[in-house]
Amino acid sequence: MRPQNLKTKIFLDSGNPVETREAIKLLGFLDGQTTNPSLIAKNPELQAKISAGEKLSSEDVNTFYKGVVEEIQVMIPDGSISIEVYADKNTLREKIMEQAREMNTWIPNAHIKLPITGAGLLAEHDLSKEGIKVNMTLCFAEEQAAAVYNMSTGTNKGDVFVSPFIGRLDDKQENGMSLIENIQKIYSKGDGHVELLAASIRSYEHFLACLALEVDIITAPLKILEEWWKRDKEIPDSNFVYDKKDLKDIEFKDIALDKNFIDYNLQHDLTDAGLEKFVSDWDSLTQKKADL
Repeated sequence: MRPQNLKTKIFLDSGNPVETREAIKLLGFLDGQTTNPSLIAKNPELQAKISAGEKLSSEDVNTFYKGVVEEIQVMIPDGSISIEVYADKNTLREKIMEQAREMNTWIPNAHIKLPITGAGLLAEHDLSKEGIKVNMTLCFAEEQAAAVYNMSTGTNKGDVFVSPFIGRLDDKQENGMSLIENIQKIYSKGDGHVELLAASIRSYEHFLACLALEVDIITAPLKILEEWWKRDKEIPDSNFVYDKKDLKDIEFKDIALDKNFIDYNLQHDLTDAGLEKFVSDWDSLTQKKADL
């Protein structure tokens, strides 16, 4: 069951409903799940279709994606399930919104994952006004997080997530956990309407550090949740110290939450690279590039 002193929501990061079932069986609860094109591409059932020589269209893959989240929704009827649009850094707002509206009809408890690009943030603003919940993904800088907050002013807590990717910053020898702390500092000046969803959890130490910081949400792969279960779902106290090893801290920048939208610098190489990877993994399923 859920530990009484747990203040963070726990999500599974997976495109496989079998893992959803296993996580719930182990933990006794699950607050939500995040998916993305790369995770769906790894789904064993989809891989079996490809291995059998089945030719898939982009419509086939989308139908499969819908089926996956529908299956997950049965197991997590009251939690949040993130579904990601197909987009790169050049995808226009209209295309993003078209996909988001369609995906939002798949299940009643969806958060639609949008890229932190200019078009993605404009889509965030408009979709939020339509009542569509969003998860702004591939965040690697305080300025991006501040822009997400700015463009969703007036929404309720739970309507908008921002997802900083810890592990991918670590890969560049930057301390991804320091970005989490920096965003928390920036958001502490606001009304709390954007929830911070810590993503790209690569190690059990990442997981514990996020629990110690009382991050709003953590999404983690099954192997990390299994480790937590083996350790009796421990909750670190205020004495917990994260070992950043030789990683360089990201310098804190006190970014205003109320700047003009066009004054935020949204570009980050890791955001661009992450979008390219998602698109590449998705395209590999159909052997051709879909319409962006």
